[in-house]
Amino acid sequence: MTYVPAYLDRFRDNAPVQLTAMATSLGIPVYMSTMPPSISGLIEPDESATSGFRIRINRHEIAERQRFTLAHEIGHFILHRSLIGGGVVDDTMYRSALSSRREVEANKFAAELCMPRNLIEEERAKRKHLDGDSLVDEMAKLFKVSRQAMRIRLGV
Repeated sequence: MTYVPAYLDRFRDNAPVQLTAMATSLGIPVYMSTMPPSISGLIEPDESATSGFRIRINRHEIAERQRFTLAHEIGHFILHRSLIGGGVVDDTMYRSALSSRREVEANKFAAELCMPRNLIEEERAKRKHLDGDSLVDEMAKLFKVSRQAMRIRLGV
């Protein structure tokens, strides 16, 4: 399991997780930007930001993808802040100049951030009457994530 700091829990009390409010509380402004189709988002230095960084998200991607990208970039901030340097650009496969290990770490962090295990289990219990596909559909809508991400999280 990936460790998400307890000070972020107040944004993870209910689904969907409040990712933009979380970034704001960390002092990271989030901007929706026009980017090449191959780029999902990035975190880069910003001297005017309290944290020293800003996140830019590709405005042309679907909302669920934008949310996961935001969570992924917050992951880089929490886990790899000292390695960000001049910025980390993540392509549509969440690859960057950082090592693949660090990208996997940011992806796992993003999954735990968007879909906290305790909330997943709580909401799953409320829907125990649903079959696999219906459960995935409802939970993905509730958490505002892709069906694929939810399917992986639920293990179905």
